[in-house]
Amino acid sequence: MKAYVFPGQGAQFPGMGKDLFGNSSTIAALFHKANEIVGYNLTEIMFQGTPEELKQTKVTQPAIFTHSVLLAIANGNNFTPDMVAGHSLGEFSALTAAGALSFEDGLSLVLKRALAMQKACEAAASTMAAVLNADDALIAEICQSVDDIVVPANFNSPGQVVISGTIRGIDLAIEKLTAAGVRKVIKLPVGGAFHSPVMEPAREELAAAIENTKFAAPRCPVYQNVDAKPHTNPVEIKQNLILQLTSPVLWTQTVKNMVADGADMFIESGPGTVLQGLVKKIAPEVNTMSIA
Repeated sequence: MKAYVFPGQGAQFPGMGKDLFGNSSTIAALFHKANEIVGYNLTEIMFQGTPEELKQTKVTQPAIFTHSVLLAIANGNNFTPDMVAGHSLGEFSALTAAGALSFEDGLSLVLKRALAMQKACEAAASTMAAVLNADDALIAEICQSVDDIVVPANFNSPGQVVISGTIRGIDLAIEKLTAAGVRKVIKLPVGGAFHSPVMEPAREELAAAIENTKFAAPRCPVYQNVDAKPHTNPVEIKQNLILQLTSPVLWTQTVKNMVADGADMFIESGPGTVLQGLVKKIAPEVNTMSIA
């Protein structure tokens, strides 16, 4: 069975989507539509922008979403998912590619998400850090022991967990993790504490937009970040999407559940190959590839 997976923030690169633009007039028209929706020349930044320009949250999220979804659309009749999932931002791409959202509505939500997250980042000094080769339970216990905001945010693969919180909370957690024998903790170059309580103002802002957007039943199950389970009910999908901004991304469990449900080929749709690497760490027995 085929599982299509869609990447999140960090997968962007200069020149992304440029080859795709020339594939067909339909795809080119959707790129132009994306520019209209976001209100600036997104494609120019994607095709010709610098890494710094692409790193802006208001650019990164719409760019990755547009690239990921248009890759699936360009694949035409070859895009035949039995199940889909997306990592963080990628969940919006997965839902759109699976038909739960129109391209226009999906991109509008992603833009609102990016702007709301940017606002939340500016309101509170916060960051994230990757904790490598440590026990999940130990990480959770140490985060709970810190007297500031810090939580496990991304369970990316066995031995790779990202924590998220205030700068003070992250610094205290790193001290305690180091004292507990964890050898590798890396602060990430991100603008804020995604998937943590710091994002509560953004969650509230995005919730209203999600509630006012029409969702359809997707053509196949969508495994969502908040519970790693398959969903096809639009009401459930909406509620899980609202919770996503302040909840951890259960990527390891998501991939395990997809494999348990029959997935033996994981196909990444979007810039980069980050998710293929994570899938191979979680389930070495499955095959992976990029959309073609």
